[in-house]
Amino acid sequence: MRRFFYATSNDINDEKEPSYPQLNTLPIGASIELTESIVHHWCRVLRANTGDQGVLFDGFGGEYQVQLQTISKKHASVSLLAHLEDDRSASVRTKIGLVMSRGERMDYAIQKSTELGVTAIQLLSSHHGEVNLKPAQVEKKLAHWQQVAIAACEQCGLNRPPLIIAPVSIHEWLQRLNTSTVEAQMTAKPLDVSSIVSTLSQDPYYQILQQSSDLRMQLSVPAVGQSAMPASLPAVLKQKTPYIELLIGPEGGLSQDECKQAARVNFEPWQIGTRILRTETAPVVALATMHALSH
Repeated sequence: MRRFFYATSNDINDEKEPSYPQLNTLPIGASIELTESIVHHWCRVLRANTGDQGVLFDGFGGEYQVQLQTISKKHASVSLLAHLEDDRSASVRTKIGLVMSRGERMDYAIQKSTELGVTAIQLLSSHHGEVNLKPAQVEKKLAHWQQVAIAACEQCGLNRPPLIIAPVSIHEWLQRLNTSTVEAQMTAKPLDVSSIVSTLSQDPYYQILQQSSDLRMQLSVPAVGQSAMPASLPAVLKQKTPYIELLIGPEGGLSQDECKQAARVNFEPWQIGTRILRTETAPVVALATMHALSH
C-alpha cells in the first residue's frame, strides 16, 4: 500500500492550509480530511479511487491503515481502519553534524541517512565548505531537505522522520556542545526546524537530541598511528538505546582549528577503512557500520 506523511503543521508554502490533528488523538473508525499534498499525490497523480487503501503516519508513533471515503476536486477524506505500533526506528539514536554540500550530493546524504535510521541532521557550514546559505535562503532549503527526508520515510517504512536542523557554523555548534549538561538543559531552546515538523519536533521521542550524547565521533581521513575506531564504541553500542553524535566535514576536510575544537568537546577520530570517503558517502557508511556492530 502507498504510504503518506500526514503533516500536522502548516507547510511554509501554504499559510492558508489548516493544522491537522495528531492521528493518535482519534479513535479507530474516525473520518479525517487529508492534507492538500496527500490529496494531490494520491488522488490526482496516482489517480486513487474511493475504497482504495493506504497508510498514513504523522511521526508521533506508528502508522495507520486507512481507506478512501470521499474524493472531490480539492478535498478527500479517509477512515482510520487500524493502527500498527512499529516505528522501525534504529536501535542507535544518532545526530549527524553534516557540513552542507551542493545539489544532489546533499539530497543523497539526507535520503540515505534517513533510510539508515538517523534521528537528526544538524546542518553546518565550515571553513572549507562549499555552501553558505544567505538568511533568505534558509527557510526554503530547510523545507526542501526536510521533504527529502520525509519522502525517504514514505519509501522505506520509517514512521518517525529525522529532523533536519537549520544551519549554523561548525564553530557555533561545537561551542554549544561545550556547554555543561545541566546548563544546556536549563537553556535549551526549541529545535530550529522547518515548520513542516515544528510541532513534531517537540514530541518526547526527539528530546534525546537536547541531551548529552554517549559518544562523539569525527569521521576522519586515515592517519598514521591513529586508532581506527574509538575504543569505547563497541561498549556504547551494547547499551539499550545509545545516543551517538557524528561530525562529517566537507570535501576539502575540516580545518586544523575545527579539528582541534572538535577534539576539545570529545569528538574522537573514526576512520572507516583505508580509503577517503566522499562527504555524501560517509554518513551512509558510518550509520551502516554502527548498526552492523550493534547486532
